[in-house]
Order: sequence, then structure tokens, then C-alpha cells
Amino acid sequence: MRNDELQKLTEELSERYFNKAFQHEAFFNHRLRTTGGRYALETHHIEINPKHLEYYGMDELIGIIKHELCHYHLHLEGRGYQHRDADFRRLLQKVGGSRHCQTLPGARRKSRTVHLYSCLSCSQEYPRRRRMNTDKYVCGRCGGRLEKLDEKKIGKSLTSFSSL
Repeated sequence: MRNDELQKLTEELSERYFNKAFQHEAFFNHRLRTTGGRYALETHHIEINPKHLEYYGMDELIGIIKHELCHYHLHLEGRGYQHRDADFRRLLQKVGGSRHCQTLPGARRKSRTVHLYSCLSCSQEYPRRRRMNTDKYVCGRCGGRLEKLDEKKIGKSLTSFSSL
């Protein structure tokens, strides 16, 4: 499918399910990685990840377009267009759009590395997803210096922090 065919399909879906014209651009964006599509608030354009059509077919593509059209029409009307808004959820259910797109095969996820820091004075441990500068931060309990624990200590100590 080419961009002009996607544009035509988006316009047809907008007329059929929303009874409103889609007056902006819809196009494929090959740089999208973790999402099926995106609605741009400033330009009102809709960008679609072409891999979803490739892997899952036309039904998945139509669901993604309906989802993005819900954002589009609600935003232009000045109503709640975000995922958490009741207007968005109602409209999405009414038109039969997909709430979430399927995960692409081979999509690489960030590994959840946990960095563990310990206070030198009171031994309070701080599990963190992001590294922190130990010269800049101190223990919140006693104000002592922090040190980063090595990998061996992380494996043993994190059994109590499995919710991270």
C-alpha cells in the first residue's frame, strides 16, 4: 500500500464511521518503532507504522486508523482526545477502533536493569532504574554517603525488590 492509498482509506473510514471529512494528511512513517500510529497535534496529520500492515494485515491497519481518527476528530472539536478521557473511550468503542495495537515480532524492549545503591553509614539500600551521581546525592535517612553496589550484591539483595 502506498501513501496515496492510505490517504484515501483514511478519508473513507472518516466518512463512514465519523460522518466527518478528514482534511489533513495520512502517511506511513517507517521510523515508528513501538506504536501503530500517531496523531500530530500541531499539524493534525496521522502517521502509521507500515510494519503493522505487513505483519497483521488490513484489519489491524483499519483498527489503528480508527484509533487515530478518534484523536483527530475529538481534538478538532475541543473535546477530550487523550486515552484517559471518557469522550475518547466512548467514541473508540462506538466506531470499533482498537485500544492497543499488537506487538511487532522482534521488537526489542529495553532491559530492566536495576542499579542498587547503599548508604555507607546506615546501610539503607536504594534500588534505582536509572543511575545516579553518588557525589551529588546522599542518603535520605541519615545524610550519609552512597556507594553503588557491585553485580554480585545486586543479585542477592534484589529478591526483596522484585516489584521493580
